[in-house]
Amino acid sequence: MATVLFYQKPGCGTNARQIRALETAGHQVIAKNLMAEPWTAERLLAFFGATPIASWFNPAAPRIKSGDVKPAEIDAASAIALMLDDPLLIRRPLVEADGAKCAGFDREPVPSLLGGEQSDLQGCTRPGAMPRCTEP
Repeated sequence: MATVLFYQKPGCGTNARQIRALETAGHQVIAKNLMAEPWTAERLLAFFGATPIASWFNPAAPRIKSGDVKPAEIDAASAIALMLDDPLLIRRPLVEADGAKCAGFDREPVPSLLGGEQSDLQGCTRPGAMPRCTEP
């Protein structure tokens, strides 16, 4: 059993399902509010590792959906600056367990924590739903 730090958007149904999956797998989950966390560039970068910059972003974020932010056209420093200013842009959840970190529920250490058994727990449970999820 691992202790998992799980940075989420409170009220997100997808994040709630992901937490339940981790708990069902026997892990202790400490849920934290991603939106209220005092992020620094260095701390946030640690969750992205060597993944492509565009994958750091939450594709469902309003500023991305509207075209205001274009992840494919942004360098790392600009991406982090945008995310520090607007945490809704950060791909969720951010997960930390046993020193390993990731952004998203489809990257290590998550598959290992779930024992390789994983249904689609990454995508939004309300992709076209209105009204939007509540803001924190």
